Amino acid sequence: MSDRTNSHEASDGGGVGRRRAGLTPERRRRRARIAAHASWANTADRAARTAAATKAFLDRFERQVDPQGVLPADVRTVMAQHARKAYMLQLAERSAAARQRRAQHTPPPPTP
Repeated sequence: MSDRTNSHEASDGGGVGRRRAGLTPERRRRRARIAAHASWANTADRAARTAAATKAFLDRFERQVDPQGVLPADVRTVMAQHARKAYMLQLAERSAAARQRRAQHTPPPPTP
């Protein structure tokens, strides 16, 4: 071990897990964002990369509207589209309510 070794890399087998444990939540988020952007920067075919997750997300609504799989495919597809739109609108409603709550609890900016 050299004199320049950080205390979190001690010779007791601290390794990567221990180094990460000392990070603040802000620094972990920043590192995760950097990694995500680097990963997407190296992805030429975005649709192919997300295809399986997109299919699973859409299949969820088909199972929701037709759990036994007895409806004709075209009917199930239309119903699933409506279920997905309803879900997205519910998310938008929850997001708007959260923004409103935060705005009510945020103190006004100081006046000069």
